[in-house]
Amino acid sequence: MKKRIVLSWSGGKDSCQALYELVKQGYEIACLVTTAPKEMGLTFAHGERIELIEAQARSLRIPVYVIHCSFDSYTDDFHREIIKLKEIYQLDAIAFGDLYLDGHREWGEKLAKGAELEALYPLWMRQENAICALSTFIDTGYQAIVIRTMHNQVPDKWLGKRIDKEFWKEIQTYDVCPMGESGEYHTFVFDGPLFHEKINFRTSSKIVQDHSTKLDIFLND
Repeated sequence: MKKRIVLSWSGGKDSCQALYELVKQGYEIACLVTTAPKEMGLTFAHGERIELIEAQARSLRIPVYVIHCSFDSYTDDFHREIIKLKEIYQLDAIAFGDLYLDGHREWGEKLAKGAELEALYPLWMRQENAICALSTFIDTGYQAIVIRTMHNQVPDKWLGKRIDKEFWKEIQTYDVCPMGESGEYHTFVFDGPLFHEKINFRTSSKIVQDHSTKLDIFLND
């Protein structure tokens, strides 16, 4: 019997590539899970509108569950809701799209242990292999754009830029992780092999924040 998995989902390239790898390995993805601040329609991970995450889930034909939590109680809220999802979906494991940051993995493994679930990290690698991981994502055929850039790391002009071979070449001229593992940039995936239909969206204004600049995007009516 296939192991049933809940996948931590940001809407970006890492979680999408993690999904792709898990499916290839024969896991059953029972549901996706994302987090959002209480009383806000944006995700914690990248600040996308929840309806964009829901559109991805519909296209992937996988249910998505939004955990509404606060900064102060984030871990406790996440743990409580994962316990509920474990019972609803009869889960065996929780998967994450982290690449190499030990602190992130320690958090996820502790969370999984508390819920009596296996922790899976299908993309885990050595830091120097991140450039190969970016190439793999592009070659796999997924389509994504940059939706957030960190100040003094990568240029704001990249907002809206496609993740393609040109991007792969250009990012190597910057002293950052090519996959943006430390938050140098974030992405939104709108099409690819596991998607049943392309996400139809439009871009809007650029919003300058304390540490980053965000591209506001909306679903097309």
